[in-house]
Amino acid sequence: MVAVLQRVANAQVTIEGQTTGTIGHGLVILLGIHRDDTEADSTFLIEKTATMRIFNDDAGKMNLSIQDVGGSALVVSQFTLVGDWRKGRRPSFIEAAPPEKGNLLYEHFMRGLKEYDIPVECGIFGAMMQVQLVNDGPVTFVLDSKER
Repeated sequence: MVAVLQRVANAQVTIEGQTTGTIGHGLVILLGIHRDDTEADSTFLIEKTATMRIFNDDAGKMNLSIQDVGGSALVVSQFTLVGDWRKGRRPSFIEAAPPEKGNLLYEHFMRGLKEYDIPVECGIFGAMMQVQLVNDGPVTFVLDSKER
């Protein structure tokens, strides 16, 4: 499972002209799910995302977690994160989880963040979405559950 964490001042996701999620200060999390990912991969990324110290303290040091700053998360499914771009010019997505499994793990990830008392907003799994954000820093991290 791959999660791209972007620290944001604010963000929103829109589908067919309707806003489905909006947050202030927090994280936009783009989530890509491999076909062989399990709840253990999701749980690992939930814990890492909830506790990773990537927000500034009063001294300007990245020393606080999303929990510490009372931030929110906007979680957006993005199967293209698991695309294989190494051969040819058109990426292959055969390693992406099938939709049913992908959606189950996407929902598991969001439930897990909520268990850390992080407010969660989201897009709709599998939908064509427009994501607007103001990246704060910019601060962006790519987490891969297979690289623990």
